Amino acid sequence: MATKRRPLRPNMPGPSSSNMNFRPGGPDIKRGEAKGTRSTAAPTSVREILVMMIMHACKRTIFFDTNLKVALYLGSLFLVSLIGDFIPYPKTYFARSDNLFNVYFVKVGWGWTLMLTVPFLAMTSYTLCCGDMKKMLRHHIPRIVVATFFWLFWTKFFNIIETSYGRCTVKGYGTKSSCLKAGHLWNGFDISGHAFILIYSSLVLIEEARPIIKWESIKDYLRNEIHDRSVSEHSSTNPLRNLSEEEIRNLHFLYDRLTPVIRTLFIGMSTLQLLWDVMLVGTMLYYHHMVEKVISGIIAILTWYFTYRFWYRTNLLPDPAGSGSFFYQRENKDTFVYGRRPTMMTPAGPSTSSGSRSNMPSGSFGLSAQPKFMGMPLYTNARNANAAGSPNLTGANNNGKEVDS
Repeated sequence: MATKRRPLRPNMPGPSSSNMNFRPGGPDIKRGEAKGTRSTAAPTSVREILVMMIMHACKRTIFFDTNLKVALYLGSLFLVSLIGDFIPYPKTYFARSDNLFNVYFVKVGWGWTLMLTVPFLAMTSYTLCCGDMKKMLRHHIPRIVVATFFWLFWTKFFNIIETSYGRCTVKGYGTKSSCLKAGHLWNGFDISGHAFILIYSSLVLIEEARPIIKWESIKDYLRNEIHDRSVSEHSSTNPLRNLSEEEIRNLHFLYDRLTPVIRTLFIGMSTLQLLWDVMLVGTMLYYHHMVEKVISGIIAILTWYFTYRFWYRTNLLPDPAGSGSFFYQRENKDTFVYGRRPTMMTPAGPSTSSGSRSNMPSGSFGLSAQPKFMGMPLYTNARNANAAGSPNLTGANNNGKEVDS
C-alpha cells in the first residue's frame, strides 16, 4: 500500500510547507527568492525555426577554423599551382576568362564585398552602440576604410611591379600601354590580383561577420534586464546592467527592427564567401604561375593579420567587430576583444565591451560557470547560482549537515 511521502523540510515555516517535497531553486535558498516571476521567451514559430536552421548552416560554413583556413589557402596555393605549372589541368568552364563568375563577380569582387559588409557592419555596430552614431562612426566604420585602403594600395602596387619589371614581346615598345595598344603581349611579373582579392575579401567577410555569433542571446539579455529593472533587482551577470534607461530603449528598438535585415545580410555574406573560395580554386588551376599566386596570398594574409589580429587588438582605434556599449560574446573563443582595455564608456561606468575580466563576477566566469540543463542555466538569481557553484560553502562548514533556511 502506497504511503504519503515524508517532506524533506518538515520544520519549514509557512502554511503550505508540509506539501513541499523539493528544494525551491537550489541549496540554502529562501522561498521568496525561488518564485518564478521572470518572464519567459515567446513561443518559437516554424518560420523562426527554419530561419535559425539556415543561420546555423551559414555559421558552420563561414566560421570554419580561420587559422586552419589560412593554412589551407597557403598550402593549396603552393601545391595546386605547382602541379598546374608542370601538368596542365583539364579545361573547364572556369578556365575561360570570360566566364560569368569571373566577369560579373571576381573582377568587381571588392565591390560585392563592400555591398554586403558595409550595411551589415553599420547595422550591427549601430545596435551594439545603442544608437550612438558618433561612437559607431569613430569605433567601427574605420575598419572598412582601412580595408579599402589596403585593397587599393596593393592592387596599384601589383600593377606598378608588372609595368616596371616587364618587357614587350616585340622590341620598340618601352611601356605596357603602347605594347598592348599595338596588339602585342607584355611579359612581366604579374602578381595575382585575383588570388589577393579573393583571399583578402574572404578573411574580411569572416571577421566582419563575427557579431552574428551569440547575436540571439541579446534578446534574452534584454528580456531579463527589463524584468530585473521593473522589480528593482540588480543583476551581477547580465552584460546590459551598466546601460542607461535610454540605451536599453534604443537597444530594444534597434534589435527588434534590424535583426531580420542583419540575418539576411549575413546569409548573403556567407554565400559570397563560399563563392570566393570556389573562384579561388579556379584561379589556382588555370591562372598565373605558382610564385605569383603564393606571393599575393602571403600579402593578403599578412594584411589581414596585421589589421584584425594585431592592430584592432591594441588600444588604438578602430575597435574589433562585435564590440560596443556591452559585451555579449563571453563564450566565443574566436573573438579577440579580451586583450583590449575599454575604449567605450557608458554613463554608468566602464563598458563591458572590452571583455576585461575585472568587469566580470569574481570567482567564476559569469553565466558560463553556472550549472546548466539543456544549455540553460538552472538558477537565475545570483545568490542561487553562487550557492550551487560552491557546494563546499554550504556543507563543509557545517560538518556535512544540511542547514535549513
